Amino acid sequence: MHAPILVAGETLVDFLPDRPGALDAVESFERRPGGAPANVAVGLARLEHPPLFWTRVGEDGFGAYLERTLTDEGIPETFIETDGDAQTTLAFVTHDDDGDRAFSFYRDGTADTRLETGRVDDDTLDSLEWVHVGGVTLSQGPARDATFDLLERASQADCTVSFDPNARPELWTDHDFADSCRRALEHVDVCKATVEELQEIGFSGEGPEVVARNALESGLESVFVTMGGDGAMAVADRESPNVVTEPGLDVDVVDTTGAGDGFVAGVIAGAREGHPLPELLRFATVVASRATTRPGAMSALPDRDTVAKSLADVGSETA
Repeated sequence: MHAPILVAGETLVDFLPDRPGALDAVESFERRPGGAPANVAVGLARLEHPPLFWTRVGEDGFGAYLERTLTDEGIPETFIETDGDAQTTLAFVTHDDDGDRAFSFYRDGTADTRLETGRVDDDTLDSLEWVHVGGVTLSQGPARDATFDLLERASQADCTVSFDPNARPELWTDHDFADSCRRALEHVDVCKATVEELQEIGFSGEGPEVVARNALESGLESVFVTMGGDGAMAVADRESPNVVTEPGLDVDVVDTTGAGDGFVAGVIAGAREGHPLPELLRFATVVASRATTRPGAMSALPDRDTVAKSLADVGSETA
């Protein structure tokens, strides 16, 4: 029996620095699994909603490491592909003193740019309730067409489709980010983004609520805006209330790399469990906040018990 969720996109190796600072000042790095969609998939598995995951890694040591990591997390092997003619993508991460990060990618023709159209079959799509896609695979290669094809077919199959533009300007050399995201959003129900990403896509306005409402008018059912330490906002067209805000948790931030991906996993898990918008937003915000308290994106994602404890703590503080 298929899992009811499919996540699609890149898996890569993050190299984390041994200290904050610029790339040329770092002495050594530690290998960690990463890639926004991979983080979402693992985040869902830890929240007890293990999805199918369509990704592609190189037939190399890094690819073997990532495959093993994903399967150890409970991700089925069904759509984890290996490519004998391309290497696995690498990303070197740098942090400032507040844990905010920047990336240097090695992704020229790597395996995740070579996803092929049609690899997710119609029977699988018909069995799904939810499909989530990240924006990085829209930036180049055959993966661009494959991602658009998946979005269109998932929408036609009546799946709930979510999208995270995950803007990485250094990766967008062959295509236009805003136009590509606009095209993707034609098939999307739920979008998670920052205010800056929404504005870059072309949704104007001052402040998260105005920008999110403008995005909603493009045909989306809901927009989730993440605001770092200030928390998050959700705007929906079929909920009451239809605008909800949630402050961020007061945590000791170590690394923000996986926060947005944890948030997405929380949104999908909470939505599938039927939580009303305020509870869903709090759940996702707690997942995101807990994901900042350890180094690494995937390794820092919390499990269900950790989230439940944090939710209980938040509830006692607001009672």
